[in-house]
Amino acid sequence: MKEELMERLRQFLGRADNASLSGTPAGDEQIASAERLLDVRFDADYIEFIKAFGGAYAGLPVHAFANGSAMGNETVVELTLDFRKQYEGTVTEAETLLRSGLVISLDGSGDPILIASTGEVYICYHDSGETSMLAGSFAELIEDNFFEY
Repeated sequence: MKEELMERLRQFLGRADNASLSGTPAGDEQIASAERLLDVRFDADYIEFIKAFGGAYAGLPVHAFANGSAMGNETVVELTLDFRKQYEGTVTEAETLLRSGLVISLDGSGDPILIASTGEVYICYHDSGETSMLAGSFAELIEDNFFEY
């Protein structure tokens, strides 16, 4: 991710009044273990983010292994496994994306937001099974959604 964006995130998430928005930074072994369990390679920008902030709010909740207390306890592993199970056998683009992707967030309706194996970020609409690309990359997703307040 661009250093300018990372610095903006550090400034925002480092404020005392935002302490509940960031979690415990992820470690290399946690990441490696999750990659093995899920049979995916984590996106490099996502790794940079979670190693700095853990699960944190950056315009949208970004789940990791230990999230900020304002976000909920679901880990990236739990979210990914849960949605893979929910979409299993649906023969939809969502199932295909989920098989090799990583669920990092939920929208306000409970729809999973995932990083595909190609690096693009998608949302899967649970009502219809349709998908929509939100951003060309994790970094782009954060750049498009993060605004300090």
